[in-house]
Amino acid sequence: MNHCFYYVFLFFIYIVSVVGNTAVMTLIILDHNLRTPKYIAIFNLAFTDLFGSSALVPKVIDTFLFNHHYIPYNDCLTYMFFCYSCLSMQALNLVALSYDRLIAIIFPLHYQVKVTHRFMFSLIASFWVFVITVTLISVGLLTRLSFCNSVVINSYFCDHGPIYRLGCNDVTPSRAMGGLSPILILWLPLAFILATYCCIERVRAFKTCTGHLSLVAIYFIPILVTYTLSAKIHPNARIINLSLTSVIPPMLNPVIYVLQTQEIKESLKKLFKVKSQSKIATKHI
Repeated sequence: MNHCFYYVFLFFIYIVSVVGNTAVMTLIILDHNLRTPKYIAIFNLAFTDLFGSSALVPKVIDTFLFNHHYIPYNDCLTYMFFCYSCLSMQALNLVALSYDRLIAIIFPLHYQVKVTHRFMFSLIASFWVFVITVTLISVGLLTRLSFCNSVVINSYFCDHGPIYRLGCNDVTPSRAMGGLSPILILWLPLAFILATYCCIERVRAFKTCTGHLSLVAIYFIPILVTYTLSAKIHPNARIINLSLTSVIPPMLNPVIYVLQTQEIKESLKKLFKVKSQSKIATKHI
């Protein structure tokens, strides 16, 4: 029964995430004032959160709430590809937003020259290419494995580590990729983000980045704590921690940006004002 309540809770988080991220994307599309390089990155973050949650949560609920524990091998690899791509892209998207804040604060007079629409589109596209390449290599290495014993994955989704550990033949390439991927996807982006905050703090403009800093903390801290202490955490606790880590940030990201970003607040006010005025005009007619 407790498990049932937990997965109903996940479903609630998923609905809030879908509504929030869809609203942010729609707002950026409708308001021409939000079509700036910064909001290209925010739009991509909302899209990644929405797509990642949709790839992960419905299958998790179907698996555990409705006891559909079996998944075909090829479907498992496809599922892993989309989940890992979106989770990895969330980290790199925070890098793009960090760079945007760094240039805006350290080089405000050169911001429009350094951070253009073309630059941000190119940066986001290169991140997607990088993430897809890393994920394809990780998934592709798993196709070399043979499974002669257990085929039960001790995770809440088709996780890379639990799968390659079930292999009966040489798992060295997959193990090496499993060690390299967190460095490329987690540690290097986090190091860059922290470096940008060190530079920003020196010009006494740290308080202007509280929204972005909140996103960074919500995303990185639970993942890094879970992976660092994974040997000391009970498998079931690890599954719960990682599942929450995967769904909580996509739910909170749009809320944080709505509360912390003045442009989005103004855009929402204008949108509601236009709607109220149209309703009044309709009543007069």
